[in-house]
Amino acid sequence: MNRDTRLAWINGLLLPLLNVLTAFAATAVLFVLINVNPLEAAETLLYGAFGYSEGIGYTFYYTTNFIFTGLAVAVAFHAGLFNIGGEGQAYIGGLGAGLAVFMLFPELSPWLMIPASILGAMIFGGAWAAGPGYLQAYRGSHIVITTIMFNFLAATLMVYLLVKVLREPGQMTPQTVLFPDNAWLPFVHDILPAFGLEMERSPLNLSILLALFMCLLVWFFLWQTRWGYAIRATGRNAHAAVYGGISQKKIIVVAMCISGALAGLVGINELVGYHHRIIMNFHLGYGFGGIAVALMGRNHPFGIVIAALLFGTLYQGGAELAFEWSNISRDIVVVMQGLVILFCGALEYMYKPWLVRWLAPVQEVRS
Repeated sequence: MNRDTRLAWINGLLLPLLNVLTAFAATAVLFVLINVNPLEAAETLLYGAFGYSEGIGYTFYYTTNFIFTGLAVAVAFHAGLFNIGGEGQAYIGGLGAGLAVFMLFPELSPWLMIPASILGAMIFGGAWAAGPGYLQAYRGSHIVITTIMFNFLAATLMVYLLVKVLREPGQMTPQTVLFPDNAWLPFVHDILPAFGLEMERSPLNLSILLALFMCLLVWFFLWQTRWGYAIRATGRNAHAAVYGGISQKKIIVVAMCISGALAGLVGINELVGYHHRIIMNFHLGYGFGGIAVALMGRNHPFGIVIAALLFGTLYQGGAELAFEWSNISRDIVVVMQGLVILFCGALEYMYKPWLVRWLAPVQEVRS
């Protein structure tokens, strides 16, 4: 194995693994400080995530959202952009999915209604991300600042719409009426019996297949098409890309639109697949969690699936921890996520000098 291959293994596998293990070790220390046995807590967490079929359903349900937002962050990152606006783009994407359902005839076939909601989510999410993309490309506004601002704008807009415009008549809860039945994505627990399998009820629905399909599509787009090459070239070296005839401004806007469209698909899993209506704050946590998922997954669709599964495990297992242990609250998930982000983001290359020295040292050339 040559040195370049070893470096690829170090960057793509060993570093993320060590960073995650370090985050778990820090979590174990935290558990000891609050008088919780780390091994027992880990057992409870894993049982809550994979010990019974309902828990498995919830784990993969959360995983689906993190795949969408992880892919969204990754596409922008490959263009040299740090999209912090996944929260707002997911929120507005859910609005687009719901409006697409309400604007169509209720009697339409699910084969038309569901694809229309997916298209609506992607268009609205992409359009919401196009604003920061345009401001970055043509006005020089920093993408981090504008995407954060657009998160607040999305939250304010949705509060107004759900309270003043779209709220179900006669109800105080800020939510819309239910979608017609033919706009609901089927639940996995309703489909598995046809294959001789049984599963307890859970929010897991067929949008998980959409998430996996988007992983394949993003991989094909980024590594097998000219547009994908232009995006990656711009992210690696914008000056060289421009010298090669690539329009940096166009790439920024296109990459942000694709990123926002992917984040908008969170609304499909949450609203079309589970809640079956537009509700308040269905998106919370997934946009920012997607940043850590993309960092852990090295912005590659395969790595994002693995990282999203880890975060889905933390979400569902953390709920089990909070239920079983009186001195652990649901906020422990946020703490664990924060530690993962710390060691996979800010301290991402902490172990790299030692790994390179041990596993891929520079060979001296003797004359």
